[in-house]
Amino acid sequence: MPIKVGDHLPEGKFFVMGANGPTTKSTDEIFKGKTVVLFAVPGAFTPTCHLNHLPGFLKDADAFKAKGVDTIAVTAVNDVFVMSAWEKASGATGKIEFLSDGNGDFAKALDLALDASGLGLGLRSHRYAMLVVDGVVQKLSVEENPGKAETSTADNLLKQM
Repeated sequence: MPIKVGDHLPEGKFFVMGANGPTTKSTDEIFKGKTVVLFAVPGAFTPTCHLNHLPGFLKDADAFKAKGVDTIAVTAVNDVFVMSAWEKASGATGKIEFLSDGNGDFAKALDLALDASGLGLGLRSHRYAMLVVDGVVQKLSVEENPGKAETSTADNLLKQM
């Protein structure tokens, strides 16, 4: 059963690019005692993700911070090197944290994994946006069509806060 409002996020680890190369960050390090906006995309640099979904969260970063959000993070089933390159290319360094779910373990734990093998993409994450307070999901919007970013946009999440 997919994660829902009121659920605790599962324990897990993400890969992030550190000063000396790839390192890990636990869900506790990211979410414990914090208010976090987490959104997921099927793939870094893919057209909807790169040109539509991510830019809204970047544009509205200050608005989220003004509403008490400590961290804005994006996750995708991409390796840490791709996520790091996407962070730099998008100009989001210091505004959005890029969390690599390279093997899809987090997407699977949320029951939001997406089989995109028909498009040659393999296992991916469904597109979603959530507000998480101290590890508990408070708001959640999962797109029915992962190729569209409509209900999981930054604007829609801000309206719910």
